[in-house]
Amino acid sequence: MDCWTSNKRNHPCRCTPQQVRQYQGRISGPLLDRIDIHVEVPAVRYRDLTARETGEPSATIKARIERAREIQKRRFAGDDTLFNARLSNRQIRTICPIDEDSRQLIEMAVDRLGLSARAHTRILKVARTIADLEGLPQILPSHVAEAIQYRSLDRRLI
Repeated sequence: MDCWTSNKRNHPCRCTPQQVRQYQGRISGPLLDRIDIHVEVPAVRYRDLTARETGEPSATIKARIERAREIQKRRFAGDDTLFNARLSNRQIRTICPIDEDSRQLIEMAVDRLGLSARAHTRILKVARTIADLEGLPQILPSHVAEAIQYRSLDRRLI
């Protein structure tokens, strides 16, 4: 694990696990609960930055986002809600139904990671958005699993 307190990149962390937990503990759980997605982004080496290989073109990503936004616009037509992130608890029950496999994934994450009720709803909202980005009307277990992966700071607090 990279040290959160080190200014030097690409050097191994010498902090003890307790020191890392204490440092991360400065961010309160209730605050983290209000952030939909949190992931660790490692430092990138220069040769990776300058490599000729490219990922998915920005235009392709933009088109996928625009399609997802259009799906959400139709979904929320005549409503004050604009985005999945703004879903109320009542709306989550109708707009984010999940199958039994997905339910079990979330149950396991809540039990093992000690996730809060607020984190649970964030996972459902993010899974709904992932499904929208794929143009799918239903949330699949793979969407739920991906959304759980975006709760990396929750996993650290255990």
